Amino acid sequence: MKIGNVDLGDRPVMLAPMEDVTDHSFRLICKELGADMVYTEFVSADALIRNIAATTRKLHIDPHERPTAIQIYGRDVDSMVEAARIVEAVKPDIIDINFGCPVKKVAGKGAGAGMLRDIPKMLDITRNVVRAVNIPVTVKTRLGWDHENKIIVELAEQLQDCGIQALTVHGRTRSQMYTGEADWEMIARVKDNPRLTIPVIGNGDITTPEKLRQAFDNSGVDGIMVGRASIGAPWIFHEMKSYMNTGVISELTVAQKFEILRRQIRESIDRIDEYRGILHIRRHLAASPLFKGIPHFRDTRIAMLRADTYEELDNILQKIETEILPAINAEN
Repeated sequence: MKIGNVDLGDRPVMLAPMEDVTDHSFRLICKELGADMVYTEFVSADALIRNIAATTRKLHIDPHERPTAIQIYGRDVDSMVEAARIVEAVKPDIIDINFGCPVKKVAGKGAGAGMLRDIPKMLDITRNVVRAVNIPVTVKTRLGWDHENKIIVELAEQLQDCGIQALTVHGRTRSQMYTGEADWEMIARVKDNPRLTIPVIGNGDITTPEKLRQAFDNSGVDGIMVGRASIGAPWIFHEMKSYMNTGVISELTVAQKFEILRRQIRESIDRIDEYRGILHIRRHLAASPLFKGIPHFRDTRIAMLRADTYEELDNILQKIETEILPAINAEN
């Protein structure tokens, strides 16, 4: 699969853009563990133009994480064009336009998935961003605004006509948010359209290597984007790629997984500071499957998510790794 001159190989698996998740440390870890391409957090066009420090920091790309796409969102042509030019100057491999974020503070203001209620403006933004830059432009969007307006098959053609070089489809409507099941049959209809020649990337509910292969086989998509399943478990890319390549899931050891979480904590602290770095990483700790199913874990979990120094948090992780998990394994 190629996006412009970016060759991602056969059936690539990508890290989806996620706010407060896909910072450059997490992207690099996912890349090292098998992700074929990674995406930044959402970048607000308006904040970028105003040179807001928290936004401009999102543009940092480590050379080892490439290929990297920077994703931008906004609600008017001029600001999106200006933002795209600013982004192009830092030399990402791809600029991705976010027409899929469903959260109220974005979609409610007409950006992200809010554009699904104003298709002419969506197309106008896309057309002008493509014209403004000299690197590949892609789009990520949803099936439509709601169940009665699943317009993605026709919309995919219109976006292609604007000049985008790949399309990612999340298999839900905006009104669904993240509830219900992703509709991969609808994604397959997009891919089956003979008029569509650009790569189609599917997204939604891909949580295991088996679901990944099934989605590829059943939908025919060119690539798949993995989002929430990677939070607290970046090794999912290692498992997925090994299964795709060999038919066998190669799992890291528990010790290796704990070291990856420790690395995330250390790098988050280094990037920000100890207190805020640990706050940032709590989402990963709360979601990590390493702690799922441990009996009588409530008090330890609360302590882990309340720890506000690296030493305190590392001591709790050591106890889980060296005392709690071995005791459970011995009982079984």
